[in-house]
Amino acid sequence: MCNRLLFSENKAIKQLVTKYLTSAFSLFTYNEEITGIESRKVPLYQGGYNQKILYISGMAMGISKSQNSPTMEIAQAIAVHLSQNSDSLFRVKVVPPGEIHIELVDSTLAAWLHDLTVRENGDWRLGQSEQERIKISVPNYQLTSSLKIFTIQHAHARCCSLLLLGHQEGLIELQRTSIKSFISVKSIPWLNNNQKLCLNHADESFLIHQLVKVVDDLVFAHSSSTINWEKAAGNLSQAVERFWCNCRIWGEVKIHDPELAQARLGLLIATQLVLRWVLEGKLGIVAPVEL
Repeated sequence: MCNRLLFSENKAIKQLVTKYLTSAFSLFTYNEEITGIESRKVPLYQGGYNQKILYISGMAMGISKSQNSPTMEIAQAIAVHLSQNSDSLFRVKVVPPGEIHIELVDSTLAAWLHDLTVRENGDWRLGQSEQERIKISVPNYQLTSSLKIFTIQHAHARCCSLLLLGHQEGLIELQRTSIKSFISVKSIPWLNNNQKLCLNHADESFLIHQLVKVVDDLVFAHSSSTINWEKAAGNLSQAVERFWCNCRIWGEVKIHDPELAQARLGLLIATQLVLRWVLEGKLGIVAPVEL
């Protein structure tokens, strides 16, 4: 069972990983101004797409310069600390010359997807400071292509239509939190009996990778001011297109593997929500329910 409280405070996965890295950083300094997340930007970025969610940190290299200690020794110490104190949320390893690779386990990713898609005890909401960052709505650049914007809007509308169809056919039970947002009333079956993510098709994994990246950028304070949101939304809409072309929901999937169909619809709930945030909150344009 995924930890349903895991992302109650950390809406982006990068926030969660940063919190644990900051704790590990305290092994090497007692300066609270350095160890605080708001006072020091922990070097961390999402790895490229390879069907897993991976974060890479060069923290050990920076510490090595300031502490005059071997980089690999510092990286190994941080990795051991993370492995022992991260509640089995990640797999951690050290890669020469001292990078720390942090891979999410399936149950952690399932907890994040759950938090995005399921309504429990009221609406799912971002924290106030996160809402303010997302609502910086008018871009300081001109939108470059009406066709690209239409493609993004079309992806949002397609998500909405597929979700409404899934609701009508009884695969999922939706509740609208607004005229344009959907939340699942019941938990989505993200994990199979072996506690592995049931979404393991390459195009499912690619869509999840894009979702994680966009949400990281939306809610992580240090990165939001430098993002090309039109490009980010375009990449997400392309991932949606790959997903709906190659990952079936109806027909034999609905009949023989309804939990997989539900998980795929759950992925569309998350995608629709994130696309709407970017379209309305960052690009300042309409997120249509239908076209």
